[in-house]
Amino acid sequence: MARILLVDDEKMARTLYGDYLGAAGHSVTAVGGLEEAQEALASAPFDAVVTDLILPGADGMEVLRYTKERYPGTEVVVITGLDKVDPAVRAIKSGAAEYLVKPVAPEALQHAVRRALTTRDLLRENASLRQYVSLLEMGQRIATTLDRERLTLTACSALEGQTFASAVMLLMRDGFSLRLHGSSGLQPEEVATLSPVLASQLREVRTARALEGLPCSHTHVLAFPASDGEGVHGHIVLFFSSAPPENVPEVVGYLSRHYALALRNMGRFAEVEDLAYMDDLTHLYNTRYLHMVLDREVKSAQQAQTCFSLLFMDLDHFKAVNDTHGHLVGSKLLVEVGRVLKGCVRDRDVVVRYGGDEYVVLLRGTDSGGALKVAERIRRTMESHRFTPREGLALSLTTCVGVASFPEHARDKMALLDMADRAMYRGKRGTRNVVYMAAMDLEAPPAERKAAG
Repeated sequence: MARILLVDDEKMARTLYGDYLGAAGHSVTAVGGLEEAQEALASAPFDAVVTDLILPGADGMEVLRYTKERYPGTEVVVITGLDKVDPAVRAIKSGAAEYLVKPVAPEALQHAVRRALTTRDLLRENASLRQYVSLLEMGQRIATTLDRERLTLTACSALEGQTFASAVMLLMRDGFSLRLHGSSGLQPEEVATLSPVLASQLREVRTARALEGLPCSHTHVLAFPASDGEGVHGHIVLFFSSAPPENVPEVVGYLSRHYALALRNMGRFAEVEDLAYMDDLTHLYNTRYLHMVLDREVKSAQQAQTCFSLLFMDLDHFKAVNDTHGHLVGSKLLVEVGRVLKGCVRDRDVVVRYGGDEYVVLLRGTDSGGALKVAERIRRTMESHRFTPREGLALSLTTCVGVASFPEHARDKMALLDMADRAMYRGKRGTRNVVYMAAMDLEAPPAERKAAG
């Protein structure tokens, strides 16, 4: 049934209570005092302790406190000859499962031990259930997170809490390679050193394994693939300063599946999000994305007291291309213009098809002087480029560019767009194939200007 440690200084009581408990099927070890009880508890696991309250050189309260502090899963039943309320209250408050007053009948002792063991089992089941529910909630929280940074925090927190790992690294698959997704519990220099090593070692790995020889001080490092049945989407690496708990593979196996699902969902969401912000024809960003990024850029520039610029462009006489060569050639020309524009700016700048034959370029961290140079580079490149050569054509095309800078010309996105548009229209009304800087007295363009081309 159960292993019971019996503590009583009277030999007669030890024999009597031992017989009571043995008759109920329990295995009993009997000792006479606190020190012997401590030695017995250290040498073997016990399910319950039955102790007399009055012992030589110590009392049963010390046995109770010692047991509950060192072996919290072990229940304690206290027996005493003192028929008083105060000792009983102190014993129960200190963690005793039962309090019996001598003389103790066999049935009473057997029932008290049985109740104590039942309470212990219920507490263990309750703790296991709470852990299972917590694990379930963590998995759901990970799987439904689509934000990259929030996923890092959620996954690392769940893994540390459920496995007691001292550090976590998350790697996500990027094509045929792995790159760092996030980490917790490691210094930046450790992350920088470990990331390429782990990415190299785990690139072709599809099973859980222990890693050795890593440049870190942790004694145990375990890596688990994040797989959801459709492939390995990343890896979870756990660092332990001592031997990891036995249930780590089971726990991480569950969480890693949800992490893989989150990575797959995040990738699909990014694809859908890209489609929502992409122009169908040119695959440049569209106006929806422009307004979103302008909101961010204005806020960032206000907080950091920096600048940025907009270039507003309209192709000269584009309508004549459609009329002469057809709309199919015109569409291919618009795509080629997008490639030319992207070749004239930096990767961190944003190129947008604003609509029809109009384009907008956002130049991050660029004042009006720098923007003017970029605009002139675009104008010259467009002027010298020959479009649609695959169609047997070598079309020449020019553009008007309007330049407006934040905060020099405007302090909100709509005013900035309007200023750049007005500057561009100033060129359309003149010689065309020109760059104009924004100014307060520029005329607003008419709504029907696009019909003129």
